[in-house]
Amino acid sequence: MKYLKLLYVQVLIGIVAGVLVGYYCPTFAPTAKLISETFVNGIKMMIGPVIFVNIVLGIAGTGNLKKVGRVGGKALIYFEVVTTIAIIIGVLAANIIKPGAGVTPPHVDASAHAATQAQGFNWVEFLSHIVPSNIVDSFAKGEIVQILFFGVLFAIGLQKLGNGGASVIGAFEKLNKIFFNVLHIVIKASPIGAFGGMAFTVGTLGITSLKVLAYLLGTYYITSLVFIFIILNLIAKFYGFSLWKLLGYIKEELLIVFGASSSESVLPNIMEKLERCGCSKAVVGLVIPAGYSFNLDGSSIYLSLAIIFLAQVFGIDMSIGQQLSVIGILLITSKGAAGVTGSGFLVLTSTLTALKIIPVEGLALLVGVDRFMSEGRALTNIIGNTVATVVIAKSEKALDVEKYKAVLERNKNLN
Repeated sequence: MKYLKLLYVQVLIGIVAGVLVGYYCPTFAPTAKLISETFVNGIKMMIGPVIFVNIVLGIAGTGNLKKVGRVGGKALIYFEVVTTIAIIIGVLAANIIKPGAGVTPPHVDASAHAATQAQGFNWVEFLSHIVPSNIVDSFAKGEIVQILFFGVLFAIGLQKLGNGGASVIGAFEKLNKIFFNVLHIVIKASPIGAFGGMAFTVGTLGITSLKVLAYLLGTYYITSLVFIFIILNLIAKFYGFSLWKLLGYIKEELLIVFGASSSESVLPNIMEKLERCGCSKAVVGLVIPAGYSFNLDGSSIYLSLAIIFLAQVFGIDMSIGQQLSVIGILLITSKGAAGVTGSGFLVLTSTLTALKIIPVEGLALLVGVDRFMSEGRALTNIIGNTVATVVIAKSEKALDVEKYKAVLERNKNLN
């Protein structure tokens, strides 16, 4: 009975119950959707303030802008390298497994397809989106990149006050504790949120709806597992820490992400846990928020895999040059989703229109299976960002190694 008091056990029970209710009582789906959305909204209402406060504390608290720039630079280089590997793995998996072979393509309106050819990825719009016209509106809409940008400027301005900004930093530290106390209250409802998310998914789409696209779904999950347990595991080994122990440490958050189908649902929790196990507040405050916008490993795999899948469905034999173009364009457009919740389809559309090879209308094939793939994307994204934070912290000597080992070992013994 003592295990029932553990949050991750409660979340697991919620997931199983959600699947059963969704399967046997599909009419409950609308109510289940409200339950899931209410829980996710409870988390989202805190994400903007938590990111802002932690960025300000991370930068202003270091007292060294050069160090902040170095950490940010390392993080961005790491993000670009790892997401590039994720994109390449997605392309390779699609070519080896060929999940789109034999799938009947949907009817395509030729005129509509021709109209999309004129569209493409808008660099000006993407770059201008980073700078908020109204920061209050950015907080209201949860625009992570805009909040990140404003937070950096605010922290630099605060640091320039010198000792005069100490009282403001003290106030921010108290605010941070208050925000996390609120989040601890909200997170207790995660088993209910996970139940709602799974009941809505299964009740709306049905398990049988996956039969046609099961091959694509299986390909995606296999590819993500290969990325996590080979690529990320090798990175972890290179930097001298265990991926398995780290995953065990954040298992509660992973189950919440799986149930809620959103990596945002545990953003504040992950930040708190990483600080608790010895990662510097400055590194966590910079890397995690930036990673949620620019280090979307799971989304990168999904985008490259989905594009090659659609090409196979429509019988389009893409040359090596065209596939290299896919990789190149995704290095840009995959960052176009930064700070925009649920924008996978928008990014996929912009990539297809930039390629001018595959009919955009083929996206209709992915609608039914996308909800089931979103859990995998969210899980891979959160694992990738957690590993990235430990990597950057170790490279900066901003990780208390003894504390890190002690916390993870204690967590292992408790289970």
